[in-house]
Order: sequence, then C-alpha cells, then structure tokens
Amino acid sequence: MTLHLAIPRRMLQKRFKMAAACVLFLLMCTVLYHGFPSSAEERLERGANELVEEIRKMEHKIKTLEQGKKTYPEVKFLTYKDRKRILITGGAGFVGSHLVDSLMMQGHEVTVVDNFFTGRKRNVEHWVGHENFEMLHHDIVNPLYIEVDQIYHLASPASPPNYMYNPIKTLKTNTLGTINMLGLAKRVRARLLLASTSEVYGDPELHPQNEDYWGHVNPIGPRACYDEGKRVAETMCYAYEKQENVEVRVARIFNTFGPRMHMNDGRVVSNFILQALQNESITVYGEGEQTRSFQYVSDLVDGLMLLMNSNFSQPVNLGNPEEHTIMEFAEIILSMVGGGSKIVKKTAMEDDPQRRKPDISRAMKYLGWKPMVPLKLGLNKTIAYFHNELRRSRHSERNFHMPQVFQV
Repeated sequence: MTLHLAIPRRMLQKRFKMAAACVLFLLMCTVLYHGFPSSAEERLERGANELVEEIRKMEHKIKTLEQGKKTYPEVKFLTYKDRKRILITGGAGFVGSHLVDSLMMQGHEVTVVDNFFTGRKRNVEHWVGHENFEMLHHDIVNPLYIEVDQIYHLASPASPPNYMYNPIKTLKTNTLGTINMLGLAKRVRARLLLASTSEVYGDPELHPQNEDYWGHVNPIGPRACYDEGKRVAETMCYAYEKQENVEVRVARIFNTFGPRMHMNDGRVVSNFILQALQNESITVYGEGEQTRSFQYVSDLVDGLMLLMNSNFSQPVNLGNPEEHTIMEFAEIILSMVGGGSKIVKKTAMEDDPQRRKPDISRAMKYLGWKPMVPLKLGLNKTIAYFHNELRRSRHSERNFHMPQVFQV
C-alpha cells in the first residue's frame, strides 16, 4: 500500500519541476520580448541574444555547482619563458578589467592595483583566487615595490564628473602616480604603457587630430586637471626614456564604451543609454553639433596590447574615425532603446571640445590595428548590460559580463 502511494508522489514531484521550468522559460521569453519597446526585429534579436547569454551563465553555474568549488575560464598555458608578470594600475575599472580578461586568457600573470575610486571589485571578481591573478588595494600616489615585466598604467579618473570632483587628486594620480610607476619600471627594467587621452588635444583646431598636433588646451579651465595631468604624464614618460632608458609606450585613447561602464560616470554613452532606458529626457549640451568618435572597448584592448608589444615608442591614437554629432548619437540611442524619451538641449559645457576625430594612420601602419566592432553591435551589448544593471535589486543578482572565452 505504501509503495503504491509513493510512486505517484514521485511522479507528481517530477512533473511539477518540469512544469515550473517551462513556466520560468516562458516568463524569461516574455520579459526579453517586452524589454525594449523598439522595432519588432530589433526586439526579437536582442531578446534572443540575451536568452543565449542567460543560458551560458546557467551552464557555467551548473558546472560550478557540480564541482563544488569556484571555476575559472580556461586560460592558455604558457611556459615560464613566454609567461609575463604584468601590472595593471586601475585594473578594476572599465577598460582595465577588460584588459585583465584578455591578458589572463593569454596565460600571463596579472596583478591589479586599484584604489577603487571609480573601479569596482566585481569587475574582476571572476578571477579572484586564480593562481595567475592578484589584486592589491593600493593608491599609486604612494610607491609600490613589486617585480613585473610590463606595466599598463591606466589609473586615473577618466570622465569629467569624476576628475572634476577632486581635481587635485586627479593631478596627483597623473603626476605623482606616473612618477612612481616610471620609478618602478626603471628599478625592475619593465616596459610601461601610459594610457593617455585625446584630451591632450583640447578643443582642437586641426581636424582630424594626428599625433604630431600639439593641441589647444586651456591650462586653467575646469578640465585642465585631467588634460594637463595627462600632458605632463606624457612628458615624464619621454624624460624617463631619454634619461633613464626606460621603455615607454603612449596610447592616446579616444571615446570608448562597452559593458562595465559606470552608469553614472557622466559620459555621453552612459548618459544617453541610462536616460533612454528610464524614459527620461535625453540631455544634449549646446546645439548638439559637436562631434565625437566612439570605439568599442574590445577594440581598444586589442590596440593597447599591440602597442605594448610593438617596437614603436611614439604616441599612437587609438580610436574610431567614424564621426557622429552628439545629436545624431542621441537619435541612434533613442531609436535602439525605444521608449518615450525626448531630446532636450541644455546650456553648453565650458571648454567642451567641438570636434573630435582621430587620425589612426600611425596605428594602422605600425600596429596593423583598426577598430573592428560596428557601432550598433557594440551599443546593443552595452544597452543589454545597462538594462541588466537597472533590474538588479540584490547583491546576489550578478550582472556578469563574461570574458571572451564564453562568447560566441
């Protein structure tokens, strides 16, 4: 009698689990379908991409649970002759964390140094505990003593609200911090790559901007702490190269976007996407006729690694020469996200550059580099990331942008 009743109960439990799984799947499809009130084709395509991404994450979680311990992406094995010890300052930030992923996947030993002013631990949490990875909570304004072969010096606030929030700290990071990293490179005979910026060109009178252009910068304006900080950092690099024979590389980085951008960093891409997703007014400063060029973060990371390992030591522009006005870009974002947002013009910002477009002929000639990711493809990934960020309500709801190994 007992056996007769137990069998249906087990079958009932099994059927209940199957029904719950089906309901969950249909609910996910419904949410993804209605997530972006854009055109039907774009909505379906974005929904399908998000569904595939969720399935990948679930598969990864299942493998982790099966093994009973934390798992990591499968990294390439390098012998001691080929494996480099690489330091990344600002490695928990937006660009730095993507660079960490690429170098870890290649099999190198990576040490991240960050004071977490704008960086976040969760950008690199998937590597914590890996034998090739180490993270140090440290401010490079203070000296650092470790053994490394290469230094990617990315540490610095990079968005106007962040570097204007504490201009003296921004200057210290780009001056004292750079001096400390160059001193480290000198002591251990490491090669240093400085992540400089297109802001060294200021509000340019030459268009497009090549690396021989000296720039048009206001030395006492609100952006000067960052503009002049990076200009003096470049000067320091070449002084150390000339006087102390330190190997240096300088990348002048133009506007970059992608997953892991801080949602409130005040940059054009994050502002427009966040405002559109929340059905708020999209704010354009001035008439919106000023231009920018936007590159996806994976293209930038490829360029940084190529430059570091090249034999070319002069400054190199890394950016996308595809130029858009700010108004055009706002309309592109609005059309991709959908919703009822309106574009609103506000008073122009002080010292806001009117035109910005890189001449990348030097990068193409000496590095064989040019941006490969189309603008809309990169924007789709970034919009999906921001959408997931807005849906988070608990720490356990992770918005994990997986390293390239998990991407198709």
